[in-house]
Amino acid sequence: MIAHGMTIIKNELERNLGSFGGNSPHAELGNVAEVSAGSQGNGQGRNRVLMSLVNIQEERTLRNGQTYVRDDASLRVRHENPPIVLNLAMLVAATHTDYDDALRALSRALLFFQSRTVFTHENVHPGSMTAGAPVNDRDRLAEFRMVVSLWSPSMEEINDMWGMLGGKQFPFALYAVRALELRSGAALRESGLITEVVQDYAHTRGAT
Repeated sequence: MIAHGMTIIKNELERNLGSFGGNSPHAELGNVAEVSAGSQGNGQGRNRVLMSLVNIQEERTLRNGQTYVRDDASLRVRHENPPIVLNLAMLVAATHTDYDDALRALSRALLFFQSRTVFTHENVHPGSMTAGAPVNDRDRLAEFRMVVSLWSPSMEEINDMWGMLGGKQFPFALYAVRALELRSGAALRESGLITEVVQDYAHTRGAT
């Protein structure tokens, strides 16, 4: 589901960057650490806006959701664990060999995310949900709402992040992708709905 969520955002970004012309692909999912490790010679991962997942955090404020799903048709209720709501740290790096091209591509990506901060199953292009989607239906997102916001780390945090990723820094922006919901749908137990409450009291006079 994480892969599908980031793929949908990547597909939307690709559509936007493609409108400026040039050879496709313009945006890709990939591990920027592998590019930093020295792939400049064979060109893998270069001349792209590369999107990498660098951290995952739980949205604790949404942890205590309801633990049951009611089915009025079958008059049953299914008890399950509440979904995990995640915040993803998404690195958007311009890996172009020409520095001017890298800055130009990064600027276009920044403008795109400035104009598109919310991605839902209702406002993305239908092709963005199917292109590169996981084969298994359980790995796909059917309904979603992802909020993307620019994250401004400190210089120390930037140094630590790129040191962890291999040390070669590209022009980049860091985004928080909020409220990506993961739900397995596995029921812990099922039970019937309470459809009627019968109050039948019998009052007996006590013996005197």
